[in-house]
Amino acid sequence: MIDPQRFREVMATFPSGVVVLTAFGDDSLPRGLTVSAFCAVSLKPSLALACVDKTSNTLPAVQHAGGFTANILAAGREQLARQMASKLTDKFDGIKWRRPESDRGGPILEADSAAYAVCTLKETIEAGDHWILIGTVVEGAHTEGVSPMIFSRRGYFGL
Repeated sequence: MIDPQRFREVMATFPSGVVVLTAFGDDSLPRGLTVSAFCAVSLKPSLALACVDKTSNTLPAVQHAGGFTANILAAGREQLARQMASKLTDKFDGIKWRRPESDRGGPILEADSAAYAVCTLKETIEAGDHWILIGTVVEGAHTEGVSPMIFSRRGYFGL
């Protein structure tokens, strides 16, 4: 089996989008984390997946809410990506967000996102030290002319 550090180096060369996954906890407060593993699974039905570390503080909120919102960050939002990747308890201080139409999604970060997808949790699959969350996309939008941010080789870039 490959050494974990070597595996990180290999995977770091693969560019990915930067997504802030959000949900509301059982206390109705917003929770969020930054993920780079998010993609479409199926067109019919509309399914998307995200991979979340088992130790994530946001995971219980996703499970409680029965869904999540995937906010595809716009280029130039590196500070927000870092803030949401932290273990801070006040990650949403100063962040503009709105509630989705679905009661299962999390905060929508329209001002900071190129697009978003609100998902109801369909299935969770255990995969090593992560959970693969498969969601049915029930709401979404994109902003014309706003480029997404990508992450590669431990750096953030615009397209």
